[in-house]
Amino acid sequence: MTHTTVPEPGPPDETAVSAAGKLSEALETVERARGHLYSFHQLIGGADFAAEEAAELLAQAGHKALADEVMTEIVGRNVLPGRWTYQVVDDFDATYYEPFRDLERRVRDRLTGGRKHVYEARLKEMRRTHGRPGHEATPEDG
Repeated sequence: MTHTTVPEPGPPDETAVSAAGKLSEALETVERARGHLYSFHQLIGGADFAAEEAAELLAQAGHKALADEVMTEIVGRNVLPGRWTYQVVDDFDATYYEPFRDLERRVRDRLTGGRKHVYEARLKEMRRTHGRPGHEATPEDG
């Protein structure tokens, strides 16, 4: 049985590295947006429980009608038609985040051999002062 060795791709050209880096940068922005979406999810959940506490306090203060209104109008209410925030997060992940992340990985696999931050590594090498403390190429060089 013979094994065929697939040759490693040569170093990617600058335009390919820039393209992969730009797509990775875009994914980083999507990651940040996703974090804000999770913040939204948690903030709305906290507000829902706080509204329930407010309803309980209204009832204790003798304002049963107002307490009932808070409980029926706000507590447990959808944030979008038919959706609580966890459903918004799940839909975002399935519809946008996961396809974006998968495509970014495929582009990186093809253009940089799967290596992350090739653009930044090249930039670091160009901008650092060789031989100067605090400008080492890797932690092992320090």
